Amino acid sequence: MEDIKKGTRKRITRRPAEGHAEKVDYSTSRSFDSDERPARRYGDRRSPSGGQHRSSTGSEHRSSYGRSRQEGAYRPEGERRSYGGEKPRRSGYGKPTGRKPYNKHSEADAGMNAMLRRKPQVNGRYSDDDSAPTEIQEVVRLNKFIANSGVCSRREADTFIQSGVVTVNGEVVTELGTKVNVLTDDVRFNGQRLKGEEKVYIVMNKPKGYVTTASDPHAEKTVMDLLKGCPTRVFPVGRLDKNTTGVLMFTNDGEMAEHLTHPSYNKKKIYQVVLDAPLTEEDQQKILAGIELSDGVVAADELEFIDAHDHRQLGIEIHSGKNRIVRRIFESLGYEVRALDRVYFAGLTKKGLKKSDWRYLTEGEVNILKMGAYV
Repeated sequence: MEDIKKGTRKRITRRPAEGHAEKVDYSTSRSFDSDERPARRYGDRRSPSGGQHRSSTGSEHRSSYGRSRQEGAYRPEGERRSYGGEKPRRSGYGKPTGRKPYNKHSEADAGMNAMLRRKPQVNGRYSDDDSAPTEIQEVVRLNKFIANSGVCSRREADTFIQSGVVTVNGEVVTELGTKVNVLTDDVRFNGQRLKGEEKVYIVMNKPKGYVTTASDPHAEKTVMDLLKGCPTRVFPVGRLDKNTTGVLMFTNDGEMAEHLTHPSYNKKKIYQVVLDAPLTEEDQQKILAGIELSDGVVAADELEFIDAHDHRQLGIEIHSGKNRIVRRIFESLGYEVRALDRVYFAGLTKKGLKKSDWRYLTEGEVNILKMGAYV
């Protein structure tokens, strides 16, 4: 009866090849006498007390192969492991960690958007049906004709005229205020004939690492590299330094560019700033009152903490067009600007544009700019 339970079968002895020892087949489901049992391959499983493990249904509990972190002893089967404190977080993707999701700039972005909503915006509020009456002029000033051809601004055109590089119908003209007929006169700049090009207006979300210039042989990357899909020759309106991101406009309309950048027009610009240290209330009041810089006093029109819990993040509105003016303001007070993003320029925003993306302004948006319905 005992042999039936154990599934005993005869030991098979194979006849060895000549010159070899006898081989014995120890297959499964056989019984052995105590002196015949082969040694365990991986050694005996024995508890620290020296006893063999037995089934959990027997008189002895089956022991765990890990040790308790608290007691340093074997843990009986079924007993839950104790960590003596907070349960550790699971590792791996999609596993619970006990923490809330972290949104890096959610509160700062909300504060920045609240600041923008108080400002009139060109893009996103007007349709292409909005129009502004325009008068067709056949006779215009020479500097305006040059600017409208996309060469430069009207002020720069005056400099070129005085330097003698502009001709009208084959004759050099150096007198300011000269008028030309846009339909019949032959106007040339450095020997190249100028013509009234179709006006193009573009807004871009400038990324970091690009120099704002139409041509610079020493620059590795310029913003013009991002406009390869634009067939019309345009130039950037104003400047953003290499490490500053955000709204940047391009056009071949020199007159429009002058209206948007000349200090006398006081066009507003809003920047999102990240400093290396929290801005103090005292320094905030100094910036609003006016900071003395090497080229004069400059004051911010508005300065807000856009994150109530992090006073390193600010929104600043300014109308000055001086070079690197925002960075210079904070550097004069001992702060380092870690990130600078222009989010608003004369009514234009980067709404709907990812970094490096650009788009043409709609006819309605251009008409709003021409009417002067921007700040």
